[in-house]
Formats: sequence, C-alpha cells, structure tokens
Amino acid sequence: MSDPYEVLGVQPNATDDEVKTAYRELARKYHPDNYSNNPLSDLAEEKMQEINEAYDRIVQMRRQGGGSGSGNGGGTRTSGSSRYYDIRNMINGGRILDAEMLLNGIPVSSRDAEWFFLKGSVLFKKGWLEDAYTHFERASRMDPSNMEYRTAVNQINYQRKTGGYRTTGGRAQNGGCSGCDMCSSLICADCCCECMGGDLISCC
Repeated sequence: MSDPYEVLGVQPNATDDEVKTAYRELARKYHPDNYSNNPLSDLAEEKMQEINEAYDRIVQMRRQGGGSGSGNGGGTRTSGSSRYYDIRNMINGGRILDAEMLLNGIPVSSRDAEWFFLKGSVLFKKGWLEDAYTHFERASRMDPSNMEYRTAVNQINYQRKTGGYRTTGGRAQNGGCSGCDMCSSLICADCCCECMGGDLISCC
C-alpha cells in the first residue's frame, strides 16, 4: 500500500493525537451514509478501506517502535485492529456517538466478530437491547471461543428470563417495569462494562 501518512494527510512526525484527528475527519468525510444512492459510493468505500488500513499501519508501526509521534494514549490492544482499540476507549468513556460513527464507517466486507460485538455494545448503551442481542449473538457465532462475546449473549438472555428485557424503543415485553427489571439491567450493564475493561461506575 502507499505511504500511510500520505493517505491520512499528516507528516511522519505528527503526534498520535494529530494522526487520530486526521483519521476521524477522513472517516466522517467518506462515511458510507454520505454516499447512499450515489454513483461514487463504491469509490468512497474503497477510500474508507484505505484510510482504515493506513491508520492501522501507523499505529502498529508506532507500537513496534518504528514510527514517530508523541502523546499516545498508552495501553495494550487486547484484540482486533487498532481502530477497535480506539472505539473501545470511546465506548468506555461514554462517547457513544463517536464510537458508532467510526463503526458505521467500516466497510461491510471488513466487519468481523469484534465489529458486531462493539456495535452491540453501542446499541446496549443506547438501550436497544433487541438489536444489541442480535449483534452479540452474531459475534459469538463468528468467534464461538471468545468468552467476552458469549458472556454478553448470556447476560441479555438472563434479562429475558427475569423479565427485564427491552425491545428497541424501550418497550417492556412484560408490559411494565419492576424492581427486578432494574436489578437485572444493572447486572447486565455491569457485566458488559467489565467486558469492555471498565466498571459500572466508570461506564455510567
């Protein structure tokens, strides 16, 4: 591939924050929603793929000591690509809309199990448990050995059994809200926050 710094429009000595800013601006510009029913949609998707690959390559080079920049966020990526590492941090920090924007900008052909898990986490934070369950379940099917994904599925299934389950739009399937509903929701929220590397207090 071409020079990743050139793709993002930054210098090799740019700080990590400058690289992230450039990536996010380009992701917004070439977001698929901007090109729906547009003859340029295929070109935009190719450009988005190039942007994602360039950002991943820069982060990888810098973590291996092969790049410049300062002021990085630190930490070790546990799974998935570097853009997923940033998205996880956004979700943990409550920046749900930013995380969703970056997730939606990833081309459909590149959406792996972790993408579906993180999208489910975003939907869970928004209270859309039906859609969250669908995404968690798909992530678990794509990577059945991943305990993080399986735990998320099991916790929403627990909510279903205890009557605390909500459909998209927040309507209760059992017709009301009880103290048990609230308790089971907190249990699920706590579990999902722990899966994302935080705790209930920091996530809420």
